[in-house]
This record gives sequence, structure tokens and C-alpha cells, in this order.
Amino acid sequence: MKKNYYVVALIMLTFFVISFLTNVFGPLMPDMIKGFSLSLTLGSLLPFAFFIAYGIMSIPTGMLLEKYKEKKIMLAAFVVSFIGSLMLAIFPNYLSAVLSLFFIGCGMAMLQVVINPLLRTAGGEENYAFYSVAAQLVFGLASFVSPLVYSQLVQRLQESNQSNGWISAISNLVPTELPWISLYLLFVIICVIMFIVIFFSTFPKVELSNEEKPGLLATHIELFKNRTVVLFFIAMICYVGTEQGIANWISQFLYTYHGQDPQKIGADTVAYFWGLMTAGGLLGLLLLKLMDSRVVLVLFTALAIACLAAGLFGTTSTALIAFPLVGFFASVIYPIIFSLALNSVEEHHGSFAGIIVTGIIGGAILPLIVGWIGDYFGLRTGMCILFISLAYILSIGFWAKPKVTNKTISLFKKNPPPFNK
Repeated sequence: MKKNYYVVALIMLTFFVISFLTNVFGPLMPDMIKGFSLSLTLGSLLPFAFFIAYGIMSIPTGMLLEKYKEKKIMLAAFVVSFIGSLMLAIFPNYLSAVLSLFFIGCGMAMLQVVINPLLRTAGGEENYAFYSVAAQLVFGLASFVSPLVYSQLVQRLQESNQSNGWISAISNLVPTELPWISLYLLFVIICVIMFIVIFFSTFPKVELSNEEKPGLLATHIELFKNRTVVLFFIAMICYVGTEQGIANWISQFLYTYHGQDPQKIGADTVAYFWGLMTAGGLLGLLLLKLMDSRVVLVLFTALAIACLAAGLFGTTSTALIAFPLVGFFASVIYPIIFSLALNSVEEHHGSFAGIIVTGIIGGAILPLIVGWIGDYFGLRTGMCILFISLAYILSIGFWAKPKVTNKTISLFKKNPPPFNK
């Protein structure tokens, strides 16, 4: 099939938008808690509403995709995200925020289901691995950029005057005490632009491979009877929950324990967390050519645990360095869990992949637990729950027994890593 580089570029843009809209919640958390006078538990319901949408929408979207195809689903996704963004921009209150993030989460889940098979078709199967890595880099770039955009937008609004043009116009549309609401006006504009671009785009016909087709309900039930499937499903819950549990609470933690400005220092630290996660992914790709993936997983997870401890219990300057470094060392966890999981079963890989992706609901569960514990015993104690999830991830390196291990260069062929035994 002829490659469609325009659609590849459009998918990369979509990855950027998904990440931009998703990973700005961490810097926003202190503003939302303060602006709506929330407890930590109520605050944690905001990311819960977003990530629970993944668990609700992923399977129905896969079913709708068979009938309505990629273009209509993507258009619908941006309509749903537009409604969610506009809701909070017009009605800035806590209930609107919860509903808004749920709608945006539904839209992002719909896009995630569509764009991976579409990328394989548009870019060619032989280039799929390359474009998948490129998409993750684009995703990481947007995660780095979005907190910085939020920080600059809020600062300029606070300094606005009549000579500032569009900044002054925006300041008239948002409550003075809630300048961060302006970010949702930006989301509205982004959704409109993406809708228009996709509407006038032509999409190739996508034929799902056997690996990408969801299986019957009986297949999923059968898979859940497999202990290995359950263990890796829990692993993905732990990873996404840890990632979001850190990213969502970094800014609030720095404000609570170190008095750092959430709109500047907090936002910058979250940006560096995502930025270093991208950089760590590049190093991880190199190490996976040199070592067994389980060795890399154990090494990086242990260092992530050490950095999290330094961030939670160290000085201000230590925390500002340690939290971003957690992102750096957590960078390899997602792809390694995914690859070890799929390489640990002999059949039904498409259905198993769907089960693993559903583990994204961990992003709803663990931040909520952190907030709930934080209300009773302090946010630092709440974030310590993440040591348990990281310890579980660390254990994977010792109990995982993939039927196929990652290919490494000849350096280790004569003396295979001990985990190959």
C-alpha cells in the first residue's frame, strides 16, 4: 500500500494534542484545589474523572470503529473534547471541572484507539516501529511544552493591560481569581482547529491485523484466568498510577512543603519531569540493545525509587532535581512492561494488548488514593504509597519469564544476563 505521509504527520500532530491536553493537569492541580477550595481527596477526583474515561470508552470505541471508521471517530472525539473544554471555560466550578475532564478523557481515549492502527497503515508496516518511537517522542515533547504554556499564559494574564491585545481580550473572558481557566479556552480553539483539519483530510482504508482486532468476550474471560495476564494487568495499573500520582502531585507537594510557586516553579518542575522522561526513553532504547529488558527494568526502577525518596524527604533544591529524575528513570517502564507482557503469552495478543491498555485506569486509582491518604496523614505520606507500586514493578524483573527475550548485540551472546535463566 502507498504510504500517506500527510496522514502520518496528522497522527503525529494528534499525539501532540493528546499529550498537551492530558499532561497539564499536574501543574493545574494546586490552582484547582485553591480556586475551588477543595480537599486533596476532592482534588484527586479530577484526574480520576479523566482516566476512568479510558476504562469506559476504549472497548466501545473499538466496536464503533468497525462501523464508522477512523475519520468519523476522530471527528467525534474532538467534538466530545470541545464540549468538555467549553463546559469548564463557561462554567468554572468544581462540578463542571469533573464533567469536563471526563469528557476530555473520553475524547482522548477515542483517539488512542484509532491512531495506532491508522499509523501502521499510513506509514507502512515496515516503518511502524520507527513511527511508534517517533510518536512517543512527540508525545513527550508536548508533555514538556504544555506546563510551560500554562505558566506563561497565566503570568501574562496577571500582568495584562489594555495594550496587550489578545491577552487583554482573554483576561475579559476568565474570572480574575481563576486565570488558569484561560487554558481551557485554548483547548477549545485547539479542538476546533483539529476538527477542521481532520474534516478536510482524506484517510486511507485501514485493515486491522489479527494482532489489533479485539477478541470475543469469551477470549477476554479466558485470558483473565491466566495468572500471567492478571499480573501484567496489575503492572500497568501500577505504572500509570505511579506516573500520574507523581506528575499530578509534584506541584502541590512543592507548594505545601517547600512554599514554591505552583504557576512557575511547580509548572517548570512538572515540565522537566516529562522532558526527562523523553530523554530517558532515548537512553532506554540504547540500553535495550545491550541488556536484557528485565535487567534494564530493575536498574531503572530502583533508581526511580531512590529519586522519589530524595524528592519526598530531601531539601527544596534536592526535590527540584529528584522529581524530574524520577521521570527520567521511569521512562523505560511502560514499553518494557508491554513487550514482556505480549512476549509471555502464545496467542490472543490483540485481546491481551487491549487488557493491558485498560490498565491505564491506574491513572485514576492511585492519584485518588494519594489524595485520600494525604487528607488524613499529609501529602508526603500519601505519595509514599507509590513506593508500593514501584516495588511491584521492580519485582517484574525477577518473575517475568518471556518466551522471547529482546534481541541484544553480540556483547551478551556468549555470557547471557542472569535473568535469562
